[in-house]
Formats: sequence, structure tokens, C-alpha cells
Amino acid sequence: MSVKTMEPNTTEARAAEPKTVSCEAPAASAQAGKNAAARRAGRTRGTAIAMLLALLAFSAAYIFWGRDRLPAGEILQVLSGQQVPGTSFIIMDDRLPRLAVGALAGAGLGISGALFQRWLGNPLASPDVIGVGYGSSAAAVLAMLVLGYTDWRANVFSLAGGLLVAAVIYWLSASGKRTGSRLILAGLAIGAMLQALIQYLLSRAEINAAADAFRWLTGSIASSTWEQASILGLGLGVLSAFVLPLVLRQLKLLELGDDTAAALGLNVSRARVLLVFLAVAMGALPIAVTGPLAFIAFLAGPITAALTRGGINILLAGLTGATLVVVANFFAANLFADISLPVGVITGAFGAPFLIWVLVRANSTGNGG
Repeated sequence: MSVKTMEPNTTEARAAEPKTVSCEAPAASAQAGKNAAARRAGRTRGTAIAMLLALLAFSAAYIFWGRDRLPAGEILQVLSGQQVPGTSFIIMDDRLPRLAVGALAGAGLGISGALFQRWLGNPLASPDVIGVGYGSSAAAVLAMLVLGYTDWRANVFSLAGGLLVAAVIYWLSASGKRTGSRLILAGLAIGAMLQALIQYLLSRAEINAAADAFRWLTGSIASSTWEQASILGLGLGVLSAFVLPLVLRQLKLLELGDDTAAALGLNVSRARVLLVFLAVAMGALPIAVTGPLAFIAFLAGPITAALTRGGINILLAGLTGATLVVVANFFAANLFADISLPVGVITGAFGAPFLIWVLVRANSTGNGG
């Protein structure tokens, strides 16, 4: 009798074999993510170093080759602490205070614009576009032309005006969803009204007072003093040390969406109010001292994003804003042989084409808000 051998069912045998899960794909994905993060960090460090070197280079260029050329030996003597008649005044009471105020103002405006742009996810959402800058400007012009204030009280009015207008804009846009889009639209509308108010006040003022106000509205650091630099540095320093770290932590949650942020335990309304207050204060403080420096708050964030090929870095935007003002100050003093331009003229001239580029880029990528 022949014995028939039974061959095992191959399908069942395969099913019975223990399955091995490959870990190569998740490991490769994790490694790719780490490599991408390392490249982004490297680009951020490289951009920060480049901005810092540019800031130092143009600061040195302005000190040595400002509008009035001075002997390098005398400048070095002044910087080493010696007194040189004439040269000491130009360096210590004119050029260095101007650089200090310009760098601080640029840093504050850069951080202010970057906070709005990150939160709202829109490169156009900067204080000088959504009306906050016009609030500071209108209040300062009102103080100068109607109340006759030309001292620190005009600066206080400017700061208060920016905060008040920001509160009104936020109140108009805070209810419901799509707060960002409504905030931008409300800011544009209120900014247009405030611009009309500024023009009306200028048209009704005496010629000398109107000229002073118009010069302030242009944005200038020509009359900077060490007292202004100290006040600006103290105000921005306190905000940066005690409020900015908290806002940056909350901003990461807000970027996930209101529902997700609330689910993670964040008080969304309180976080929004604190973010708006910080962004407005970081922009209104410099405007109160220098006047509105056109497009600095708008330019700093997108420039950092373009150079790092990533998102907007808040601290890097502050460094970029400081560098932009210092560079603009050098060209304002040396671009024309017979005239020294206000810094706001240079930032406005170079900022307008960049605004057009951002609009075209936003339309092509669908990120216009």
C-alpha cells in the first residue's frame, strides 16, 4: 500500500509564520526630519552671523565715514576715552547715539512685525499696514499741533495712541472665527481714517509747526540722544526679558489653531491679548522716539524667512530690523553729497518694491491671507 504524503498548505504555513515589522521606514523618516531641522538651524545661525556682521560693518562705516569725514586717528582716540575737540562731540553726541537709537528702534519694529505676521500667518500683517503705526502717528501729531507738546509728552501720546488703536482694532475683530482676516481689514479701515486725520491736522497748522510734524512723520534718528537710547533700551529690554519668552511659548500653541490650543490648556483670549499688547508696545515705543520708520516692521520677518528658507524667526527678525535701520542710516548720510536724508526716506524707497514682491509671491503661493 502506498502512503500518500500530505504537503502542508503553503498559504496557511505563511500565515502561521511570525511576522516581522520593518523599522527601517520610520527610522529613515525620523533621520530625515533631524537632518532637515539641523539644516534649518544651520541656516538660521548663518543668517544671524551675517546680519550681525553687516550691523557691525555699517556701524563702523558710519562712525569713520559719516557725512563729515574725520581723521581715523582722532576717532580712535575718542573711542579709547580721550577728549578731542570737535571730534568727541561728533562721535559721542551725534553718531553713536544715532546708531544706538536706530538699532534699538529697528529691533523693536522687527519683533513687532514678526509677531503679527507669525500669529496671523500673513506677511502683510505688520503694524504699519494694519493701522497701529497710524495710531501712534496721529496721536503724536495731535499732541504737537493741537496741544503744543514737543517734548517727552508727545512720545507718551504716541505710545498711548498706538495701544488705543490696537485695542479698538482687536475689539472689532475678536469675536468669532477668522480673527486674523478681520483684524487686518479693520486695521486697514482705521488706518485710512487716521491718515485722513493726520492730513487734516497738517493742513490746519501753522507752517513751522506743520514742518516739524511732517519731519517727525518721515521717520528720522538725526536728533537722537543718549537719553532717548536709554529710555528705548529700558522699555524694550523689560518687554523682551519678562514678556517676550511667555508670548513665544504661547504663540507656538496659537499657531496650532484655537481649538487645539484650548484643548492643550491655553487660555486663548488671554494669550491673544498679551500677544497684541507686546507686539504693539514693541512697535509703538520706537515710533514714539523716531517717528514711523517705513516698512521696517514689514520687511524684517519676510527677509528672515527668505534667507533661512523656513518660517519667521522672531528674534532673528529683531536683529534684521536693527541691521536694516543701521544700513539705511549709512546710505541716508552718504547717498547724496549735498543733503542728508531722513532714514524713513531710505526705508520707504527700498521697502515699497519689496512690498510689491511679497504681494506677487503671496498671490502665486496662495498665502495672501
